[in-house]
Amino acid sequence: MEIFVCKDYDAVSEKAFEVMKDIVANKADAVLGLATGSTPIGLYQNMIKDHKENGTSYAKCQSFNLDEYVGLPRDHRESYYTFMHTNLFSGIDIKEENVHLPYGDTKADCEAYEKAMEHVHVDVQVLGIGANGHIGFNEPGTSFDEETHIVTLTEKTRQDNARFFEGDINQVPTHAITMGIATIMKAKKILLIATGANKADAVAAMIDQAPSTDCPASVLQNHKDVVVILDEEAAAKLNR
Repeated sequence: MEIFVCKDYDAVSEKAFEVMKDIVANKADAVLGLATGSTPIGLYQNMIKDHKENGTSYAKCQSFNLDEYVGLPRDHRESYYTFMHTNLFSGIDIKEENVHLPYGDTKADCEAYEKAMEHVHVDVQVLGIGANGHIGFNEPGTSFDEETHIVTLTEKTRQDNARFFEGDINQVPTHAITMGIATIMKAKKILLIATGANKADAVAAMIDQAPSTDCPASVLQNHKDVVVILDEEAAAKLNR
């Protein structure tokens, strides 16, 4: 792992953008694995700003998102489809037909998403990390061999996400469809971003402890090209 510790969220977002920009600049048809949540918004804002000011093009790129809630229509304000179009796709020139997000609630839906990725190789997979060490919606206990699957969200994850649903956990879906850990690990490069003191324990487990399904993100120690970008609070409990 290559680990960068930055002063604050803005600096983390700028550093993450440097990694993304280098990939897109060197490969016009890059395949981007993307994530949702508050963590990558700064990265996406930098991508939009650079596209508008410098003309960096995503017209030949494809994107594959990590996950999506089960049971929310795509036009729901809190669907990840809506999130991605609001926070990134509407501000760059990526083509709608090149945008892919998992959707559905059956094994067939999961298999269809895996099949859509069958003939591509994700150049960079953007990840956040949950307070319990999850990546995507792969909660603790998920097998490292799992591919795209339906997951029952833990109460902790639903509580963490309730802030997006008017603070009401009852509005938060109970299930999600997510790339599995094995799917994530196929990417050529992993770009994990973490900020805030609430992520410090998970970051320490990811980096300093032996890989274990107790902390799904710890599997990244087995990947050949991982860039971890942290703010000082998220890095506070690291041994190194």
